Amino acid sequence: MKKSLLVSALTLSMFVGAHAMAKDVVVGVSWSNFQEERWKTDEAAIKAELAKTGAKYISADAQSSPEKQISDIDGLITKGATVLIVLAQDSEAILPAITNAKNQGIPVISYDRLIEDPWSFYISFDNREVGRLQAKMVYNVKKSGNFAFIKGNGADPNADLLFAGQMDVLGAAIKSGRIKNVGEQYTDGWKPEVAQRNMEQILTAQSDKVDAVVASNDGTAGGAVAALASVGLAGKIPVSGQDADKAALNRIARGQQTGTVWKDSRTLGTQAAKIAVQLAGGTKVNAIAGAAPFSGGPKKVAVSGILLKPVVITKTNLKVLIDAKWATKAEICQGVTVMMPSACR
Repeated sequence: MKKSLLVSALTLSMFVGAHAMAKDVVVGVSWSNFQEERWKTDEAAIKAELAKTGAKYISADAQSSPEKQISDIDGLITKGATVLIVLAQDSEAILPAITNAKNQGIPVISYDRLIEDPWSFYISFDNREVGRLQAKMVYNVKKSGNFAFIKGNGADPNADLLFAGQMDVLGAAIKSGRIKNVGEQYTDGWKPEVAQRNMEQILTAQSDKVDAVVASNDGTAGGAVAALASVGLAGKIPVSGQDADKAALNRIARGQQTGTVWKDSRTLGTQAAKIAVQLAGGTKVNAIAGAAPFSGGPKKVAVSGILLKPVVITKTNLKVLIDAKWATKAEICQGVTVMMPSACR
């Protein structure tokens, strides 16, 4: 009995000690921007997890400016951040800020977007697989013809990882001539209005003869659909996406977008917060449970990281997101009156 009480006391002491240590953790989060709805979901998950441990949350919004993001990170360090979570606007421009953090012994998590520096721990979804899933959802509908590729921000390695995955699926058909790549454009800042402009230019160059659009996220898909609508093609050709934005889910229910790739950012945010506390407590990046080497970035720099599994969402399984409380039936089905998916009945 004495032994049992001693073990219980030690366990309680360890718990209290870990909790006290977490209370000393200040997690500084540098957001590239808040233009996309998903970042608010990520933030809520991070905050909720940190609140459980007593760690403090501070943040800054770079408003899509690489220069401001570097200044933001300096500011977060000045405010006492003991660990940083960075959603990089420009993965190359951010490197001096990562070096500065390293020089001060402050751990860094590259969140969702890869930062090619071994000091940072990379947590994201398998973005090359996301690209494959995007290409497959379009290819399942259209196996030949003129394909347009609306890519992500050129300064974000995810854009090229997605495109590489898309080419894993479509490359052979392009090489054989069954599919013709009639335009591929990066989308500065992942901005929907830029995607719309790029899509309009491709449509003009092809006299509106485009048979499919592989868009790299739901924001760019929204821009592409707006451009297609202006020439009467919305809902007539397949369009991919990513993130499961509510507006995109409604487009899927309406038949204007073929599908999206759901990356449950609640899981991503929760895991990042847990890892941040571990790193702040002295755990090394390669000692995080589940971590594996990753060197799939443009410069092939090896980093430690965790890649989560994405899920394809189309008209047939929209209810998955209702059941997961990601979106409500009303949000998904608003204005849907024809060809109603089962989730809206």
